[in-house]
Amino acid sequence: MSTGTAGTAAMRSQTLDTPDGPFTIVESADGDVMASGWSADIRAVSARAGIPPESVIAGESHSAPAVRSFYEGDASGIAAVSVRSKGTDFQEKVWEYLRSIPAGEVRTYSEVAAALGRPRAFRAVAQACGRNPAGLFVPCHRVVAADDALAGFAWGINVKKKLLAREAALIR
Repeated sequence: MSTGTAGTAAMRSQTLDTPDGPFTIVESADGDVMASGWSADIRAVSARAGIPPESVIAGESHSAPAVRSFYEGDASGIAAVSVRSKGTDFQEKVWEYLRSIPAGEVRTYSEVAAALGRPRAFRAVAQACGRNPAGLFVPCHRVVAADDALAGFAWGINVKKKLLAREAALIR
C-alpha cells in the first residue's frame, strides 16, 4: 500500500472532462470511490468526504472507464463501481438505497423515506442527498421533490437536469 504524508494511505484522484464539466474522482488505495463530483478542485471534492487533501495524489482512477462509458451512453458500469462513503447510519442507508434506483428512473424524497421505513423522514433524506460525497456513483440526482421539481443538487440544478435527460435517453 502506498502512503501519503504523515503515514496516511494515499488516495488517487483523477479529473475527467465531461459534457457536464470537469468530474473529479477520489479513490482509496484499493480503488473504492471515496468522493466524486463535478469540479476540478480536488480539495473541494475530497472535503465533501472529510478526506485530508494532503492524502490525495494524482493517479489513474479505476472507475474512470465507467464514467466515460456513462457519458458515451452506457450507465451500467456506474452501479458496479465500489463506493465507500462515511456518514451517519441513516445517510448510509439512503446512499445505499439510491444506488438501487435504476438509471432513467426517479424517486421523490418521500418515496425514499417510505422505502427506508421512515415515511416522515423526507427532510432527512434530502439532507443525506445534499451530503452525498460520491456524486454519480451514488445517484442522488435521481431524487426529486414531490411535485417532480428538481430541488437541490450540490453541483447545480443544470447538471442534475442534464444527468436525468441523459439517463432518460438511455431507456428510450
